Amino acid sequence: MTNPQPSPQPVGAHMRKGPLMPGQRVQLIDRKGKPSTITLAEGGEWHTHQGVLRHDLLIGQPEGIVVANERGYEYQVLRPLLNDYVLSMPRGATVVYPKDSAQIVQVADVFPGAHVVEAGVGSGALSISLLRAVGDAGTLHSYERRQEFADIAVGNVEAFFGQSHPGWEVHQGDVQQKALEIEEPGGVDRVILDMLAPWECIGTVKSVLAPGGVWVSYVATVTQLSRLAEQIRASKGFTEPEAHETMLRTWHLDGLAVRPDHRMVAHTGFLLSARRLADDQTPLTLAKREKVSEPSPEDKAAWAAYNDDAVWDDETLKTRSVTGKKARRAAVHANSLAEKAKEVLTRRDRE
Repeated sequence: MTNPQPSPQPVGAHMRKGPLMPGQRVQLIDRKGKPSTITLAEGGEWHTHQGVLRHDLLIGQPEGIVVANERGYEYQVLRPLLNDYVLSMPRGATVVYPKDSAQIVQVADVFPGAHVVEAGVGSGALSISLLRAVGDAGTLHSYERRQEFADIAVGNVEAFFGQSHPGWEVHQGDVQQKALEIEEPGGVDRVILDMLAPWECIGTVKSVLAPGGVWVSYVATVTQLSRLAEQIRASKGFTEPEAHETMLRTWHLDGLAVRPDHRMVAHTGFLLSARRLADDQTPLTLAKREKVSEPSPEDKAAWAAYNDDAVWDDETLKTRSVTGKKARRAAVHANSLAEKAKEVLTRRDRE
Protein backbone atom coordinates (compact mmCIF):
# COMPACT_ATOMS: atom_id res chain seq x y z
CA MET A 1 0.00 0.00 0.00
CA THR A 2 1.47 3.31 -1.10
CA ASN A 3 1.31 6.42 1.02
CA PRO A 4 -1.00 9.11 -0.38
CA GLN A 5 0.68 12.16 -1.83
CA PRO A 6 0.54 15.19 0.49
CA SER A 7 -2.16 17.65 -0.55
CA PRO A 8 -1.13 21.16 -1.65
CA GLN A 9 -0.88 23.65 1.16
CA PRO A 10 -4.16 25.56 1.57
CA VAL A 11 -4.21 29.20 0.51
CA GLY A 12 -2.83 31.41 3.24
CA ALA A 13 -1.41 28.58 5.37
CA HIS A 14 2.14 29.82 4.81
CA MET A 15 1.16 33.07 6.55
CA ARG A 16 -0.19 31.29 9.61
CA LYS A 17 2.55 28.80 10.57
CA GLY A 18 6.27 28.13 10.39
CA PRO A 19 9.16 30.51 11.14
CA LEU A 20 8.51 34.24 11.03
CA MET A 21 9.41 35.64 7.61
CA PRO A 22 9.85 39.11 6.06
CA GLY A 23 6.55 40.50 4.84
CA GLN A 24 4.55 38.79 7.58
CA ARG A 25 2.70 40.71 10.28
CA VAL A 26 3.52 40.01 13.92
CA GLN A 27 1.97 41.24 17.13
CA LEU A 28 4.25 42.51 19.90
CA ILE A 29 2.67 42.48 23.37
CA ASP A 30 4.42 44.36 26.19
CA ARG A 31 4.18 43.77 29.95
CA LYS A 32 1.14 46.02 30.18
CA GLY A 33 -0.71 43.82 27.71
CA LYS A 34 -0.67 46.47 24.99
CA PRO A 35 -0.42 44.91 21.50
CA SER A 36 1.40 46.53 18.58
CA THR A 37 1.39 45.10 15.07
CA ILE A 38 4.33 45.46 12.67
CA THR A 39 5.25 44.03 9.28
CA LEU A 40 8.64 42.33 9.30
CA ALA A 41 11.35 43.49 6.90
CA GLU A 42 15.01 42.52 6.60
CA GLY A 43 17.09 45.19 8.32
CA GLY A 44 13.94 46.87 9.62
CA GLU A 45 13.62 48.58 12.99
CA TRP A 46 10.67 49.34 15.25
CA HIS A 47 11.08 52.57 17.20
CA THR A 48 9.14 53.45 20.35
CA HIS A 49 9.80 55.54 23.46
CA GLN A 50 10.95 52.27 25.07
CA GLY A 51 13.77 51.85 22.55
CA VAL A 52 14.51 50.16 19.22
CA LEU A 53 13.67 46.57 18.33
CA ARG A 54 15.44 45.12 15.29
CA HIS A 55 13.33 42.97 12.98
CA ASP A 56 16.25 40.61 12.36
CA LEU A 57 15.88 39.38 15.94
CA LEU A 58 12.47 37.97 14.96
CA ILE A 59 13.02 36.78 11.36
CA GLY A 60 13.54 33.04 11.22
CA GLN A 61 12.35 32.52 14.80
CA PRO A 62 9.20 30.62 15.82
CA GLU A 63 6.25 32.63 17.09
CA GLY A 64 5.71 32.59 20.82
CA ILE A 65 9.20 33.85 21.65
CA VAL A 66 9.98 36.69 24.07
CA VAL A 67 12.51 39.24 22.80
CA ALA A 68 14.07 42.35 24.28
CA ASN A 69 14.90 45.60 22.50
CA GLU A 70 18.20 47.41 22.88
CA ARG A 71 17.14 48.78 26.28
CA GLY A 72 16.03 45.39 27.59
CA TYR A 73 12.30 46.08 27.27
CA GLU A 74 10.63 42.74 26.56
CA TYR A 75 7.88 41.78 24.14
CA GLN A 76 5.93 38.60 23.55
CA VAL A 77 5.86 37.80 19.82
CA LEU A 78 2.88 36.12 18.14
CA ARG A 79 1.19 36.23 14.78
CA PRO A 80 -2.04 38.25 15.00
CA LEU A 81 -5.18 36.12 14.99
CA LEU A 82 -8.01 36.84 12.57
CA ASN A 83 -9.77 38.85 15.30
CA ASP A 84 -6.66 40.99 15.78
CA TYR A 85 -6.17 41.48 12.05
CA VAL A 86 -9.76 42.53 11.38
CA LEU A 87 -9.78 45.15 14.12
CA SER A 88 -6.45 46.67 13.07
CA MET A 89 -6.53 46.46 9.26
CA PRO A 90 -7.05 49.53 7.02
CA ARG A 91 -10.73 50.29 6.62
CA GLY A 92 -13.11 52.48 4.70
CA ALA A 93 -16.50 51.16 5.73
CA THR A 94 -17.05 49.91 9.27
CA VAL A 95 -16.01 46.27 9.54
CA VAL A 96 -18.29 43.42 10.55
CA TYR A 97 -17.08 42.57 14.07
CA PRO A 98 -15.55 39.12 14.63
CA LYS A 99 -18.40 38.12 16.95
CA ASP A 100 -20.87 38.73 14.12
CA SER A 101 -18.69 37.15 11.40
CA ALA A 102 -18.48 33.96 13.45
CA GLN A 103 -22.26 33.91 13.89
CA ILE A 104 -22.84 34.52 10.17
CA VAL A 105 -20.63 31.58 9.18
CA GLN A 106 -22.42 29.38 11.72
CA VAL A 107 -26.01 30.50 11.10
CA ALA A 108 -25.58 30.38 7.32
CA ASP A 109 -23.91 26.95 7.60
CA VAL A 110 -21.16 27.97 5.17
CA PHE A 111 -19.38 24.75 4.22
CA PRO A 112 -16.18 23.85 2.29
CA GLY A 113 -16.87 23.95 -1.44
CA ALA A 114 -19.95 26.18 -1.14
CA HIS A 115 -20.76 28.94 -3.62
CA VAL A 116 -21.51 32.09 -1.60
CA VAL A 117 -22.68 35.56 -2.64
CA GLU A 118 -22.11 38.56 -0.39
CA ALA A 119 -22.94 42.27 -0.65
CA GLY A 120 -21.51 44.75 0.26
CA VAL A 121 -17.88 44.05 0.79
CA GLY A 122 -17.01 46.99 3.02
CA SER A 123 -13.39 46.55 4.14
CA GLY A 124 -13.23 42.79 3.53
CA ALA A 125 -13.52 41.57 7.14
CA LEU A 126 -16.46 39.24 6.48
CA SER A 127 -14.97 38.19 3.13
CA ILE A 128 -11.94 36.71 4.92
CA SER A 129 -14.14 34.61 7.22
CA LEU A 130 -16.28 33.41 4.32
CA LEU A 131 -13.23 32.49 2.20
CA ARG A 132 -11.77 30.47 5.06
CA ALA A 133 -15.10 28.68 5.43
CA VAL A 134 -15.57 27.78 1.75
CA GLY A 135 -11.92 26.74 1.39
CA ASP A 136 -9.89 26.46 -1.79
CA ALA A 137 -12.62 24.43 -3.51
CA GLY A 138 -15.38 26.95 -2.80
CA THR A 139 -16.23 30.26 -4.41
CA LEU A 140 -17.21 33.67 -3.05
CA HIS A 141 -18.67 36.37 -5.29
CA SER A 142 -18.59 39.75 -3.55
CA TYR A 143 -20.61 42.71 -4.81
CA GLU A 144 -19.75 46.29 -3.83
CA ARG A 145 -21.17 49.56 -5.16
CA ARG A 146 -18.17 51.74 -4.29
CA GLN A 147 -14.93 51.00 -6.09
CA GLU A 148 -12.80 52.56 -3.35
CA PHE A 149 -14.27 50.13 -0.81
CA ALA A 150 -13.64 47.21 -3.16
CA ASP A 151 -9.99 48.29 -3.50
CA ILE A 152 -9.57 48.34 0.29
CA ALA A 153 -11.16 44.90 0.60
CA VAL A 154 -8.91 43.39 -2.07
CA GLY A 155 -5.80 44.74 -0.36
CA ASN A 156 -6.88 43.50 3.08
CA VAL A 157 -7.84 40.02 1.89
CA GLU A 158 -4.64 39.55 -0.11
CA ALA A 159 -2.56 40.83 2.81
CA PHE A 160 -4.18 38.28 5.13
CA PHE A 161 -3.79 35.29 2.81
CA GLY A 162 -0.47 36.46 1.34
CA GLN A 163 -1.85 36.01 -2.18
CA SER A 164 -5.04 36.16 -4.20
CA HIS A 165 -7.66 33.60 -3.24
CA PRO A 166 -8.52 31.38 -6.26
CA GLY A 167 -12.21 31.26 -5.40
CA TRP A 168 -12.83 34.98 -4.87
CA GLU A 169 -14.30 37.41 -7.37
CA VAL A 170 -15.19 41.03 -6.62
CA HIS A 171 -17.80 42.72 -8.80
CA GLN A 172 -18.52 46.43 -8.70
CA GLY A 173 -22.18 47.30 -8.96
CA ASP A 174 -25.58 46.81 -7.39
CA VAL A 175 -26.10 43.19 -6.41
CA GLN A 176 -29.79 43.56 -7.18
CA GLN A 177 -29.04 43.74 -10.92
CA LYS A 178 -25.46 42.52 -11.23
CA ALA A 179 -26.07 39.14 -9.58
CA LEU A 180 -28.84 38.36 -12.08
CA GLU A 181 -26.32 38.85 -14.88
CA ILE A 182 -23.53 36.77 -13.33
CA GLU A 183 -25.09 34.06 -11.16
CA GLU A 184 -26.92 31.04 -12.52
CA PRO A 185 -30.55 30.72 -11.39
CA GLY A 186 -30.58 28.48 -8.33
CA GLY A 187 -26.80 28.12 -8.43
CA VAL A 188 -25.92 29.90 -5.17
CA ASP A 189 -25.74 27.98 -1.88
CA ARG A 190 -25.62 30.90 0.55
CA VAL A 191 -26.39 34.65 0.34
CA ILE A 192 -25.01 37.14 2.87
CA LEU A 193 -26.19 40.75 2.65
CA ASP A 194 -24.74 43.68 4.59
CA MET A 195 -26.58 46.66 3.12
CA LEU A 196 -29.02 49.42 4.00
CA ALA A 197 -32.11 48.09 2.22
CA PRO A 198 -31.78 44.30 1.78
CA TRP A 199 -35.53 43.90 1.08
CA GLU A 200 -34.87 45.43 -2.35
CA CYS A 201 -32.97 42.24 -3.20
CA ILE A 202 -35.70 39.73 -2.36
CA GLY A 203 -36.41 39.01 -6.01
CA THR A 204 -32.72 38.59 -6.80
CA VAL A 205 -32.11 36.30 -3.83
CA LYS A 206 -35.17 34.26 -4.76
CA SER A 207 -33.79 33.82 -8.28
CA VAL A 208 -30.16 32.90 -7.57
CA LEU A 209 -30.46 31.00 -4.27
CA ALA A 210 -30.87 27.22 -4.48
CA PRO A 211 -33.88 25.60 -2.77
CA GLY A 212 -32.90 25.00 0.84
CA GLY A 213 -30.17 27.65 0.62
CA VAL A 214 -29.68 30.08 3.50
CA TRP A 215 -30.03 33.86 3.33
CA VAL A 216 -28.52 35.91 6.18
CA SER A 217 -28.81 39.69 6.39
CA TYR A 218 -26.86 41.95 8.72
CA VAL A 219 -28.79 45.11 9.63
CA ALA A 220 -28.10 47.79 12.19
CA THR A 221 -31.50 49.16 13.24
CA VAL A 222 -34.83 47.82 14.48
CA THR A 223 -36.70 49.53 11.65
CA GLN A 224 -34.56 47.72 9.06
CA LEU A 225 -35.04 44.42 10.86
CA SER A 226 -38.82 44.81 11.04
CA ARG A 227 -39.26 45.82 7.43
CA LEU A 228 -37.03 43.04 6.12
CA ALA A 229 -38.88 40.39 8.13
CA GLU A 230 -42.27 41.59 6.88
CA GLN A 231 -41.12 41.74 3.26
CA ILE A 232 -39.69 38.22 3.44
CA ARG A 233 -42.99 36.92 4.82
CA ALA A 234 -44.91 38.74 2.08
CA SER A 235 -42.72 37.24 -0.66
CA LYS A 236 -43.99 33.71 0.16
CA GLY A 237 -40.70 32.18 -1.01
CA PHE A 238 -38.84 31.64 2.26
CA THR A 239 -39.23 30.00 5.63
CA GLU A 240 -40.25 32.05 8.65
CA PRO A 241 -37.39 34.52 9.28
CA GLU A 242 -35.41 34.29 12.51
CA ALA A 243 -33.44 37.10 14.12
CA HIS A 244 -30.96 37.56 16.93
CA GLU A 245 -28.08 39.73 18.10
CA THR A 246 -24.84 38.77 19.83
CA MET A 247 -23.38 40.62 22.80
CA LEU A 248 -19.84 39.88 23.92
CA ARG A 249 -18.75 40.48 27.53
CA THR A 250 -15.21 39.71 28.65
CA TRP A 251 -14.23 38.94 32.25
CA HIS A 252 -11.49 40.20 34.54
CA LEU A 253 -9.41 37.30 35.92
CA ASP A 254 -7.00 37.98 38.77
CA GLY A 255 -6.84 35.37 41.50
CA LEU A 256 -10.11 35.48 43.42
CA ALA A 257 -11.02 38.79 41.82
CA VAL A 258 -13.16 37.35 39.03
CA ARG A 259 -15.83 39.68 37.68
CA PRO A 260 -17.20 41.03 34.40
CA ASP A 261 -15.16 43.75 32.74
CA HIS A 262 -16.60 47.24 32.95
CA ARG A 263 -16.80 47.56 29.16
CA MET A 264 -18.35 45.19 26.64
CA VAL A 265 -19.08 44.95 22.92
CA ALA A 266 -22.86 45.18 23.02
CA HIS A 267 -25.08 45.94 20.03
CA THR A 268 -23.39 46.04 16.66
CA GLY A 269 -26.14 44.64 14.43
CA PHE A 270 -28.96 42.15 14.01
CA LEU A 271 -28.72 38.92 12.03
CA LEU A 272 -31.87 37.81 10.23
CA SER A 273 -31.90 34.44 8.48
CA ALA A 274 -34.34 32.53 6.29
CA ARG A 275 -34.17 29.55 3.92
CA ARG A 276 -35.30 29.39 0.32
CA LEU A 277 -38.31 27.20 -0.41
CA ALA A 278 -38.67 25.17 -3.60
CA ASP A 279 -40.46 26.81 -6.52
CA ASP A 280 -44.24 27.03 -6.29
CA GLN A 281 -44.19 26.13 -2.60
CA THR A 282 -45.96 28.18 0.05
CA PRO A 283 -44.49 28.52 3.54
CA LEU A 284 -46.46 27.13 6.43
CA THR A 285 -48.22 29.61 8.64
CA LEU A 286 -46.77 28.89 12.05
CA ALA A 287 -49.23 28.55 14.92
CA LYS A 288 -48.95 31.22 17.60
CA ARG A 289 -49.77 30.84 21.26
CA GLU A 290 -51.48 34.17 21.54
CA LYS A 291 -53.52 36.15 19.09
CA VAL A 292 -51.65 39.21 17.93
CA SER A 293 -53.58 42.34 18.81
CA GLU A 294 -54.46 44.94 16.22
CA PRO A 295 -51.74 47.63 15.94
CA SER A 296 -52.61 50.90 17.59
CA PRO A 297 -53.22 54.01 15.45
CA GLU A 298 -49.87 55.35 16.63
CA ASP A 299 -48.07 52.19 15.47
CA LYS A 300 -49.83 52.32 12.11
CA ALA A 301 -48.80 55.95 11.68
CA ALA A 302 -45.20 55.15 12.57
CA TRP A 303 -45.10 52.26 10.09
CA ALA A 304 -46.61 54.44 7.35
CA ALA A 305 -43.53 56.65 7.61
CA TYR A 306 -41.49 53.77 6.21
CA ASN A 307 -43.49 53.12 3.05
CA ASP A 308 -42.06 52.23 -0.35
CA ASP A 309 -41.20 55.88 -0.98
CA ALA A 310 -38.97 56.16 2.09
CA VAL A 311 -35.28 56.83 1.45
CA TRP A 312 -32.99 54.32 3.15
CA ASP A 313 -29.51 55.82 3.13
CA ASP A 314 -26.67 56.68 5.51
CA GLU A 315 -28.17 60.08 6.34
CA THR A 316 -31.64 58.71 7.13
CA LEU A 317 -30.28 55.92 9.32
CA LYS A 318 -27.68 58.21 10.92
CA THR A 319 -24.79 55.93 9.92
CA ARG A 320 -21.24 57.14 9.42
CA SER A 321 -20.33 57.95 5.83
CA VAL A 322 -16.76 57.67 4.56
CA THR A 323 -15.18 60.27 2.30
CA GLY A 324 -13.56 59.17 -0.93
CA LYS A 325 -10.21 60.63 0.19
CA LYS A 326 -10.14 58.54 3.36
CA ALA A 327 -11.19 55.42 1.47
CA ARG A 328 -8.45 55.90 -1.15
CA ARG A 329 -5.84 56.39 1.59
CA ALA A 330 -6.96 53.17 3.28
CA ALA A 331 -6.84 51.35 -0.08
CA VAL A 332 -3.22 52.42 -0.64
CA HIS A 333 -2.28 51.18 2.84
CA ALA A 334 -4.10 47.87 2.35
CA ASN A 335 -2.48 47.25 -1.04
CA SER A 336 0.95 48.05 0.40
CA LEU A 337 0.43 45.36 3.05
CA ALA A 338 -0.73 42.94 0.36
CA GLU A 339 2.45 43.49 -1.68
CA LYS A 340 4.62 42.84 1.38
CA ALA A 341 2.68 39.64 2.09
CA LYS A 342 3.17 38.44 -1.49
CA GLU A 343 6.93 38.83 -1.04
CA VAL A 344 6.77 36.06 1.56
CA LEU A 345 5.20 33.68 -0.95
CA THR A 346 7.69 34.64 -3.66
CA ARG A 347 10.66 34.14 -1.34
CA ARG A 348 9.29 30.78 -0.18
CA ASP A 349 8.85 29.58 -3.77
CA ARG A 350 12.44 30.55 -4.62
CA GLU A 351 13.73 28.61 -1.64
